[in-house]
Amino acid sequence: MQYMALIYKDETIPVDMEPMMQAYGASNQELVAAGHFVAGDALQPVATATSVRVRDGKTEVTDGPFAETKEQLGGYYLMECDNLDQAVEWAAKIPTAESGTIEVRPVMIYEL
Repeated sequence: MQYMALIYKDETIPVDMEPMMQAYGASNQELVAAGHFVAGDALQPVATATSVRVRDGKTEVTDGPFAETKEQLGGYYLMECDNLDQAVEWAAKIPTAESGTIEVRPVMIYEL
């Protein structure tokens, strides 16, 4: 089953990027070596976000995220895991889990 690990962190808190990137590199290698990595990317800061809504047939485009939050979505991993417990174990290894929040959700599969 596939699980999405959404990585949230407060962008206003400074981070020493060198050790963080080293930790992510090690975490990525472990996830790939174990065969659980499907996809993953970091996102540009929330200031670059654009929100799109359609209301009464009209498209509304605004700068910024959909809602004000304390932590912002900064990236994700798509993982192939046997169950939620395994997905949570891998999510706990994501370096940002120590200072932010990792939201784990199963991916809904639709038969077409």
